[in-house]
Amino acid sequence: MAAPRQWLLLTHQLPTRPSNARVKTWRRLREIGAVPTRTSVYILPNTEQCRADFSWLRREIVAHGGEAIVFAAEPRDPRESGRLVATFRHAREADYRALSVQARRLTGTRHRRRLPGRSPARDRAIRSLRDRFNAITRIDFFHARGRDSVNAIIGALERAITARTSPQVDDANGHSATEFQNRRWVTRPRPSIDRISSAWLIRRFIDPFATFSFTLEPEPEDVPFDMPGIGFTHQGGMCTFETLVAEFHIQDPVVIRISRIVHDLDLKDARFGIPETGAVGHVIDGLRGLYADDRALLEQGISFFDAFAGSKSVVEVSK
Repeated sequence: MAAPRQWLLLTHQLPTRPSNARVKTWRRLREIGAVPTRTSVYILPNTEQCRADFSWLRREIVAHGGEAIVFAAEPRDPRESGRLVATFRHAREADYRALSVQARRLTGTRHRRRLPGRSPARDRAIRSLRDRFNAITRIDFFHARGRDSVNAIIGALERAITARTSPQVDDANGHSATEFQNRRWVTRPRPSIDRISSAWLIRRFIDPFATFSFTLEPEPEDVPFDMPGIGFTHQGGMCTFETLVAEFHIQDPVVIRISRIVHDLDLKDARFGIPETGAVGHVIDGLRGLYADDRALLEQGISFFDAFAGSKSVVEVSK
């Protein structure tokens, strides 16, 4: 993103009690990537998503008994926008450095002794790194330094998980994950349950470096999914998620359980009747209502399925 002409500013005041309202507001400001310009004044680029974030935060501050104003402003000196961009980049560079330190620890000998290569704890730690990386990139408005290098480190760690959970097959009825690395996966605009869950499956079990785009006309090098008649899509009585599971011979029991939930929600035939199906459907509907931007919607959906797949109840039932 180039330096915007206009910026969003939020000025607020909270009562001294309860004190946790101040902490909650500060944490939320960090989560949406706002940077302070002076006491109680925070700034964001003037984008649709940032406007929604500040609007939501303003309502929360008012609910806590405080006051908040959100307005757009343009610096009188255009050079000020460049300085603000540098401030945002500096904040995200610090985030990437901290994440890189943690990622490198997972690749170190000392850390592997504590978290063995096949340890579920180590796998969870790697997935947590990816979640944090995705959270940082969502607020990395100006592509700060360190982004690509830490992504490469986490991707290398993820490939070790992929190698264990996606067996490489040679028969004519399946695909090898090694054929689909660092690819652009494309699907139709406005993803819903099948496409969102399939993107999670692709990122976590097939192509850790996968990027996603939305189009009705894929390029020759793209990998289409959930598009009529091309790529990985519905086959027979299977939704796209189930097709990917079958094509890549993914046997993880949690994935199999999620595939049944996605099947019932997408095909609406109540074939499996998993208890969590209704709740998952409501979450996806809620995300679609919250996020007008398809990329933001997809990343939030991937984060949801990460949390859902790691929840204790799903893991235990799937054993």
